[in-house]
Amino acid sequence: MRFYGRLLPLERGNLPELQAFRNSESYYATATHEITHWTRHPSCLDRSFDQKRFGDSGYAMEELVAEIGAAFLCPDLEITLVQREDHAAYIASWLKALRNDKKAIFTAASHAQRATDYLYSLQQT
Repeated sequence: MRFYGRLLPLERGNLPELQAFRNSESYYATATHEITHWTRHPSCLDRSFDQKRFGDSGYAMEELVAEIGAAFLCPDLEITLVQREDHAAYIASWLKALRNDKKAIFTAASHAQRATDYLYSLQQT
């Protein structure tokens, strides 16, 4: 896949420099998460869960979409998806969203698949 080089300048503000990570795999695994977030922009997929702040249900859903999107992208890029240090902070909000909406996981996975498909469509052949 070659979309990463095209999108990184748009997301550079959301991703620390490579030196801030334990290794390059951690960096690129985080990059796939952030690039999945990028697809929510109105010029891309225009995805909104009405997120306002950390911990609310909309924020939790967007984070779940980004994490599932990373799980879809990493194997194709031959990147090991690593446990991020901030996952523990998100788990409670993910569980709350999943408990409040029995279809939430399917909604998040569907949006993650759309994001992945969109990113694949940007590949240069």
